[in-house]
Amino acid sequence: MFEYPLTIAAESEPFLLSDGRSLSEDLFPSAYDPGVRMASLRGVDAAHLVLADLDLWECLFTGTVHLDQLRLEGACTFNSAPSAVHWRRWPPVRFTERRVLAEEHHWRAGQPGSVPGWVLGTGRAGPLQLAPVYRALRKAFEDQKHEPGAADFYYGEMEMRRHADDIPRSERALLTAYWALSGYGLRASRALAWLGTAMFLTIVLLMAFGLAQETPKQTATGTVPAGGGKVTFEIDKDDPQNPTGDRFTGKRFEKALNVTFNSVVFRSSGQDLTTAGTYIEMTSRVAEPILLGLAVLAIRNRVKR
Repeated sequence: MFEYPLTIAAESEPFLLSDGRSLSEDLFPSAYDPGVRMASLRGVDAAHLVLADLDLWECLFTGTVHLDQLRLEGACTFNSAPSAVHWRRWPPVRFTERRVLAEEHHWRAGQPGSVPGWVLGTGRAGPLQLAPVYRALRKAFEDQKHEPGAADFYYGEMEMRRHADDIPRSERALLTAYWALSGYGLRASRALAWLGTAMFLTIVLLMAFGLAQETPKQTATGTVPAGGGKVTFEIDKDDPQNPTGDRFTGKRFEKALNVTFNSVVFRSSGQDLTTAGTYIEMTSRVAEPILLGLAVLAIRNRVKR
């Protein structure tokens, strides 16, 4: 416990001896580089602690007291998730690049079917223990008004919540859908990819089943009274007919594209649709604006201050 503020910082330049020579830093030949590393903060009360320009790749944070009050300044570096695509398993898996804690590396490396890149270590913390650690570090970054820096720790917190054993299946399914669609509102490319897929599927379904064969024509019928007088007309419109023949034409594609783009911005296109086309448009008018909103949210979370 530190009773007063304490800063642990690394100097970027070598220390100089009295004769002007640089102090040798090869006293620890087993180290992968001469940088200053923090090995563990377990059991430390971090309320008055400041870390600056330190290597936190292998630092253990579980068990730190007042971790949300820890201040990180300068170029404090964390470990990262493996970014290679692993095709030798089904489904193929690729972890998006983000800062992760060493303890998450240890936990994932110890799971059955773990992909290469996760490093096995001495940490034995699981999702239940790591979720509050990520939450505390996220709060520490947010208190320093570093919202983009807190995004990776929010992602890690949500990942630990999704893998924890104490949540019901319904909540896990909801978190899995949120992760798959937009990376917890932090991966705009993922949301835009789903939006493009949904728009393409909508266009194909409309061309195949949704657009009417021809634009229904209006007809007017009237009855002339036997003794003369006013003629009353009734204007009716035929029901849209299901398409037949060649459905994938340039004209039908243009109409389907018009319907789809209007659905993205939650508008009705006014096109004549079959019964199936009406339900396809209703579904797209709900799903596609949600995906667009998730993409905007992800961009906002990455650039806000």
